[in-house]
Amino acid sequence: MLTDILYVWSDSPAVSVGVWLVIAMVLLYFGRPHAHQLLRNTGRAVNGAMRLAAKSIRQLEERVSERNRDVLLAQGREETEKAIEREFARVNAVVERDLGEYPNLHRKLSDVLQKVEADYHASTAEAPLPPAWAEVTQTIEALPKTADPSVAKVLENIRSTVANSHRETLKAHQKNVAERHRILHAMQPELRKLNASMAKVEKSVASLEEQSRAIDRHMANYESIRKGENRAVHALASSSLTQFFIATIVLIIAAFGGLINFHLIALPMSEMVGGASYVGAVRVSDIAALVIILLEISMGIFLLESLRVTRLFPMIGRMDDRMRKRMAIAAFTLLFIFAAIESSLAYMRDLLAQDREALTQTLAGAEVAEAQFRWIPSVAQLMLGFFLPFALAFVAIPLEAFMNSMRTVLGLVALGLLRLLRLVVRTVGSVANHASKVMVSLYDLFVMVPLGIERLIRQGSNGVKEQVSARRQQRDSGKGGRKSKGAQTEPGLKPREV
Repeated sequence: MLTDILYVWSDSPAVSVGVWLVIAMVLLYFGRPHAHQLLRNTGRAVNGAMRLAAKSIRQLEERVSERNRDVLLAQGREETEKAIEREFARVNAVVERDLGEYPNLHRKLSDVLQKVEADYHASTAEAPLPPAWAEVTQTIEALPKTADPSVAKVLENIRSTVANSHRETLKAHQKNVAERHRILHAMQPELRKLNASMAKVEKSVASLEEQSRAIDRHMANYESIRKGENRAVHALASSSLTQFFIATIVLIIAAFGGLINFHLIALPMSEMVGGASYVGAVRVSDIAALVIILLEISMGIFLLESLRVTRLFPMIGRMDDRMRKRMAIAAFTLLFIFAAIESSLAYMRDLLAQDREALTQTLAGAEVAEAQFRWIPSVAQLMLGFFLPFALAFVAIPLEAFMNSMRTVLGLVALGLLRLLRLVVRTVGSVANHASKVMVSLYDLFVMVPLGIERLIRQGSNGVKEQVSARRQQRDSGKGGRKSKGAQTEPGLKPREV
């Protein structure tokens, strides 16, 4: 049908196409004003709609940004309050542990100081110095000797008495000095006790000072968060992103550990529940092994929730201490039972592997050889099957960090997508506006021949009109000159109105 329309004017395709082009040019030329208006209005309408959509997206972006800011500040306040609470709990523990015993310590210090002071005074009490027996002896020896034997005997007795008294006094003095040295030596344990007590007090005070500085830092951060400063918001966003990536890495590592755990118990589970049963395209034994691993992770989560290590379930944290302890004991008991079951399954897997290896050797006609040190992989699988569930139990900590930081990350991703969408919408509006102008120019380019003819006709018509108007002006100016000259020659006549 298209071929028939093409050859409707002539059998020659070029002539027929030329005729259709001429007809199209004529039709488009006569519809040019309406086409221009349609193209311009369409471009403006699309641009206006896109600008309106960009404005709406901008408002949504501001709401999302404000929401992200509120979430960050609320999370930061909560974390800072917990940190301050922990620091105050540590300060309370230090006060109760060390400074709570300060009265007893003070009494011990007072007793030690009093004893040390008494010993010090006892050691400083000097014994009476021996009299100047040497001077007395020299004075007696300096006396003139006499021939009287009784006088000589008296002087000799005096000298001997003085010498004996000097020796006894010297011995007493040496004894007193030795006693003071003994007392000073006995003071050393008390001084060591005093030094140890003072070091303990100094350590407690230093710990309190360090914790007080930490509390001051947390309080400064809390004040900055409460005021909603941009610096605090940026710091919280950076911390959330860092926490998100670290938690993601730890969860990936835990996923690999769970995969190893799955392959460790998948084979014996196929012997227990049957390897020929399927649920869809998945074997029942694989589902059973996966359920055991998930139960172990769940018991670990409940255990850490009961110990208030994590806060994924606030209802568990609001339980009373007795109920939480019972729940922690129950979760740990179930986790231990699952670990023991998995350990036995891992050992069973090693036995099944040995049986399969022996069967393969028997079918091949070879003699079954007993491998040396076969117990080493058995013990390794046994221990791996027992300790892997406890390792997977701690996945609750990175899971909580991942969930808390994912809100911030999703908010930032949504904010970035909204900004990208707003940019795309604004770009589409601008492109539509400029495209309408380009379409108008292309439209005029297609009908440029009729437009050129119209321009030539208008130029010729404008030239004729200019010539006619010029002639009229010359004629009017000539008539005006003659009238002014007649008015000058005949002053009594009035000029005729034109």
